[in-house]
Formats: sequence, structure tokens, C-alpha cells
Amino acid sequence: MNISIFGLGYVGCVSLGCLAQNGHQVVGVDVNKTKVGQINEGRATIVEKDIDAIIATQHLLGRIRATTDFREAILNTDLSIIAVGTPTTAQGHLNLAYILKVAEHFGDVLREKDGFHVIALRSTVMPGTCNKIAAMIEDRTGKTHNVDFAVVSNPEFLREGTAVYDYYHPPLTLIGTESDRAGAIVKSLYEELPAELIVAETKTAEIMKYVNNTYHALKISFANEVGNICSSLGIDSHEVMNIFCKDKQLNISSYYFKPGFAYGGSCLPKDLKGLQTLAHDLYLQVPVINSIHRTNEIQMQRAIAILMRHSHRNIGFLGIGFKAGTDDLRNSPAVELAETLLGKGFSLKIYDRNVHTSKLTGTNKEYIDQHIPHLSRLLVQDASELVAWSDVLVVCTKEAEFIHVLGNVTDKVILDLVRIATDVDTRNQYIGINWSQEAAESPAQLTFR
Repeated sequence: MNISIFGLGYVGCVSLGCLAQNGHQVVGVDVNKTKVGQINEGRATIVEKDIDAIIATQHLLGRIRATTDFREAILNTDLSIIAVGTPTTAQGHLNLAYILKVAEHFGDVLREKDGFHVIALRSTVMPGTCNKIAAMIEDRTGKTHNVDFAVVSNPEFLREGTAVYDYYHPPLTLIGTESDRAGAIVKSLYEELPAELIVAETKTAEIMKYVNNTYHALKISFANEVGNICSSLGIDSHEVMNIFCKDKQLNISSYYFKPGFAYGGSCLPKDLKGLQTLAHDLYLQVPVINSIHRTNEIQMQRAIAILMRHSHRNIGFLGIGFKAGTDDLRNSPAVELAETLLGKGFSLKIYDRNVHTSKLTGTNKEYIDQHIPHLSRLLVQDASELVAWSDVLVVCTKEAEFIHVLGNVTDKVILDLVRIATDVDTRNQYIGINWSQEAAESPAQLTFR
């Protein structure tokens, strides 16, 4: 394929060399004449392991060149990659000046070009940037996005020092587009790579780099806070974290990574508080660890704020335990939510087949007697009774039974705290605490190779 790459910095230079090494004809475009000259002499524009040899070899083979002429590059290629910088402003926002300037070039040139042209944005940008670029091009050309041309998100996950290795061994390849045609063209660039190839909605792909790198920063900060606690106690922090990382079922896995309602249970709140107290007693500052429960409280407040719009209506809880399949009510976020609503004067009833107040014993009974001793008055024994009484249904646990229950209700407000898989009747008002109804109905709006 004939490919043009706009921006010959870190990502652009690596992409230029690797795509050429995969057999494509690639032209680099940059306003910096020095960088253009380096490529045309067979020299890399960056210092990075292996890229010098790749650029030199592909230049000799005639697969790469560079130019300052954006018009010629666009007219003579089928796909363009934008890899220009998006530096941060003093206020913390992205400076899109370079990207928007490139978008203007495409608007000027595509107006006179026939054929479907794909623009893949590899620069790190905020969600909505691809659509903004597409709108600029439509205004300048009179052409239609995803019909005459396409702007897709194709974020890179390259680390400095191992960028060439990362290019050929990615954890995944991500393409964001609503155009099957554009998706197929971009996918063809990566078919030889040994990684899962995912096509998602454009905005989903655009936000991924921020999510990834923020999580990486969180991991480093968490490890350092644990390290500070350990070193104050004379414990080998590396041994602690090595053991931590050996748990691939919970610690290093996808478990717990599903957005939804607040956490609860008998362990997480207690042990988090224990570690916070330990750090406090050691006179250590652990802002990341200390902020965890605050985030949990905010998620609780989010649910309360939604339900406050319906304070005059009957509220029915589907589930009250801290998770599905258990009668454990200790530190259940649903119990806390119910307690708060009752304190605000809400009319509330609860259905949970796992919870029977007459059978509660020990710690669980003590917890209920202390927090909501009137639970037995709130519980109903039949889901249909709850549905008939309620104006608003709050799904608190992911019980399979509730899928059937929700599949047969109409004219209700449904607040889903767990993203239960159900086809909710459109006559209901569906509210996902972190998602739309469309997302809940189709939780995997991705295509995989």
C-alpha cells in the first residue's frame, strides 16, 4: 500500500521504518527540512534501538522517502497516518494546533482527489478529535465522512527504548471507526502482527491511551506507597510486590475492572482502612491509598443523586447483599444506599431471595440489627410483588433471576448499578450508572480478528 506519514518524530519515524519493512511504500511528511533530509539520506530522525538499521535498509530498497510537500504526499497515497505532537498547554489541555493544521491540508487536497482516502490518527488526542477533524474536512471539501473519506483512531502503544520491538509485539492493535471499509484498510497494515486486532467505536479508541497511561502512573504510585510502608517496617518491598504479582487470578487480571457501583463486603473496606491506619501510625503520606475510599463514596453519591430525582416515587431494590449469590450484608453498598434513602424519607421495598431475616445469624444478624433493624418490614417475598409496587427499580446485584424480571416490566425507571445483561423494553427509562442503555444491551460492541 502507498502510505504517507505526517510527522517524523518518535512515532512517525518508527512507523515509517516498520511499515516499509513490512513491504509498504511509505513517504514521510514534515515541515522540518532537517528531518526530511535525514530520511532521504537513509538516517533516522530519532535515537532508538534498531531503527537506524531499518531506515537505512528500507531507504536503499527504495521503500521510504520524505518530503515537505503535503499535497503530493496525499494525492499519491491511499492511507495517511497523522503522528504529529500534541503537547500540553500551561492549563493542562492538549495543544491541537499541529493536528488541526494538518487537517486543513487534507481539507484543501482531498477536495481535488478522487477515491476513498483513509486518515489514521496515531497522535494522543481527547475523544471527539477524529470527528472534529472529519468535520473540518467536510466543510472544506463538500465530501462526506465515512463515504468519500474516513478519519479513524489508531493509537500507538510504543515505549521509548523498545519502540521497534513494541511495534512488532504489541499487546493488541486498536482501531476506532464506524466505517467497515476504513477499518478493513487499516487492519490490513497489521495482519502479520502477533496480537489481537480490535475494532471499536472511535471515541473508545481515542480515550484508551489516556486510560492506559493513567493506570500505569497509578501502578507506579501504588507500588511506591506500598514500598514506603514496607521499608518503614523493615520489610523487603520487592519481595512483597513480587508475591503480589504472582496472583494472576485477581491481582494481575481483568477481575474488578468493570465500572459500576461502589465496592463493599467484609474484607475490602476493613483491610483498606487497616493499611491506611498503619501508614498514618508510621507518619507516612499515602495519598493514592487514602483516596481509594473517597472514590467509593463518590460512586455512592452518584447513585443517590440519580435517585433524588425520583424521591416522590416508590423505589424497589433488586438485591441487597454485597454481591450476587450471597446473604452477606456486611458493608453491602446496597444496604448503605437503602439506609441513606430511608433517612431521606424515600418509600422503599427490597427483593432478595438470598436474604431471609428469620434465618440471619451471628455477625450478619448483628450488622442488620445495628444498621437497618426494620429490614424485615422492607423485604418482599416475590419479585412480581416488588415490580407491581415500584415506580423505580434499582438493580443492586447481578442475579440471573433479575434478567427475567426486567425483561417483563414496562413503564418503569430502571437504575442499573451492575450492568446486568438484559434487553430492557424501550417503554422503560433505563439509567446505567456508568453506561447507556445501548451499551448495556450490547456490552461487546467490538470486533476481533
